Amino acid sequence: MNPQFISIEGLEGAGKSTQRTVLAAWVAKRFGQPMVTREPGGTVMAEQIREVLLAHHDEPVDVLTELLLMFAARRQHFSAAIRPALANGQWVVSDRFTDASYAYQGGGRGIAWEQIAELENLVLQGAKPDLTLWLDCPAEIGLARARQRGELDRIETEDIAFFERCRAAYERRRSEDPQRIIRLDATGSIESVSAALIQALEARYS
Repeated sequence: MNPQFISIEGLEGAGKSTQRTVLAAWVAKRFGQPMVTREPGGTVMAEQIREVLLAHHDEPVDVLTELLLMFAARRQHFSAAIRPALANGQWVVSDRFTDASYAYQGGGRGIAWEQIAELENLVLQGAKPDLTLWLDCPAEIGLARARQRGELDRIETEDIAFFERCRAAYERRRSEDPQRIIRLDATGSIESVSAALIQALEARYS
């Protein structure tokens, strides 16, 4: 089987980091150690852009500035890390990818879907994950979990209506590409979510 690029998506507090570890272990057992990465970030330069994106600033961050920075980090991440790993036969597991921009900058910020698609085409030229596992939970549950982790970054401090719009955008993305995006109920225990995730992987790759 060709190396696969798998992303995990979801709101803050959905359990992406925990389930990414489960996913990476499953891949390692069957197909070799994957490259495990995240967005925004994943390379030295992209991590520097991440710091700018998520930091609190005295001046307002324009919504298009946020979108462009996201895609700048994504281009560097893809060209310097993801694409070379896949070319070398290594699977890739990423916490977020382009679906997050449709959810957060599209749904949350209200940027037109078509504008994001134009950037996606320019930056990635058709590249996208082979499989996306969407950990879905109500915004209030995710935010409550995120607050328990400690200090919130700039985006995490948005109001609940913002995250409800993000969640609706994830659902729209899934409806547009149901073969690639699989919804997993993230409201249950860590163990139950992990079991559902592994079941989805077994169904796809066994």
